[in-house]
Formats: sequence, structure tokens, C-alpha cells
Amino acid sequence: MYNILVCDDDKEIVKAIEIYLTKEGYNVLKSYDGEECLNVIKNNTIHLVILDIMMPKKDGIETLSEIRKKYSIPVIMLSAKSEDEDKIKGLNIGADDYVTKPFNPLELIARVNSGIRRYTKLGKLEDSENKNVFQTGDLIIDDNLKKVLVEGKEVKLTPTEYNILKFLLINKGIVFSIEQIYENVWEDEAYSAENIIAVHIRHIREKIEINSKEPKYLKVIWGIGYKIEKID
Repeated sequence: MYNILVCDDDKEIVKAIEIYLTKEGYNVLKSYDGEECLNVIKNNTIHLVILDIMMPKKDGIETLSEIRKKYSIPVIMLSAKSEDEDKIKGLNIGADDYVTKPFNPLELIARVNSGIRRYTKLGKLEDSENKNVFQTGDLIIDDNLKKVLVEGKEVKLTPTEYNILKFLLINKGIVFSIEQIYENVWEDEAYSAENIIAVHIRHIREKIEINSKEPKYLKVIWGIGYKIEKID
């Protein structure tokens, strides 16, 4: 059973989310501020975090920053419609996805299920027998070890970044739209995916490219989408 940590200072929202997730078979842990959230993660095995942005003591952005210093677990941010700037901050720090309040329970469950699938595929929860190695130029993904190497040096990616890069590298030379990337990686219908994909792509570029402004591997095809360059 997967453990989902829900952190929001609104106890009614936490209770409602707990009901939805419990019906899906998840075990729910609860916290009501950022400091409590970090303590729960420290003392329990957490497979995904649902984290509100606006909270007392330590807000969601600060809390996410602390999480990313030690953990690669998926994080879904909860935000109000007026908090668009904070959504981008969250994605920049390492959030995997976000859901806007008031949210549709079915949408939240879909995002949670998708996050758990991606995390499991990355091999953090189960051993993988996949021995495939994917390469273009000096960019290599060893999918058995779940490692990314650039010119022989290991690059650390979040689960979502890894899965985006792996998808594009397996299909190197092919251009994919934002919607196609989202639907293949998240395994869900693309909805307002532009910011999410753009931020993750930028982070991947910053990590795998020597000069992210003149990328060698991860190219944008303006008006169409993105691709990994095919290099012998």
C-alpha cells in the first residue's frame, strides 16, 4: 500500500482528500503546516506528497525546497487560482504537478495515480529487470540503474524529469507536442500542461546541457514541440 502525505492548514480539505484517497486504496498521513510535513516525511516512508502553497509556519514553497534537498518523491502542489506565480515557483523548485482549488476530486485522484505510476517506473519502489540503455552522443540513460550520464558524469533528475527525458530519448529524432509529452509521461489527458512541461524541460536542459541557451541534445521546435537530437 502506498503512503500519501496530505499537507494543508485547512483540516476540512485534508479530511475530504483523505476520504477520496482511502477509497482508492491509499494510506493517508496528514499534516497541517510545513514543519509538521517535514517531520512526517522524516519519520515515515512517503510515496507522494500533496502540498498546499499557503500555510502557516513554513509555506508550501519553503517546504518543497526542503523536501527537494533530500528526497525525490513526487509532490503535487495545491494552489488557489490567484497563485499562478507561486505555481511556477513550485515547478521551478521541483514540484511534479499542481492542482488548482477548488479541485475536482476525480482530477486529483488521476494526478495522484499518475504520480505513483511514474515514481514506480523510476524504480524507487520496486526493482527493475529492464536492462535497456538509451544513448545519443554522450547523453546516456541506463534504465536498469536509473542513471543519467552526460559525458561520463552522473546527472541527478527528479522522477518526472527522468521520465520526460527517457521518453524523448527512446524516441530520439521525433518531435513531440506538449500534449503528447504530457499524455505519454503522465498517462493522462493533457489539461493546462504548457507551464508544467515548459518548466520541466528547462530544468532538464540546465542539467544535461553544457550551454542550456544553445542546447546540443534537447531541442525546441518552435510552434510544434520538443525532441532529443539524434547524434551518432
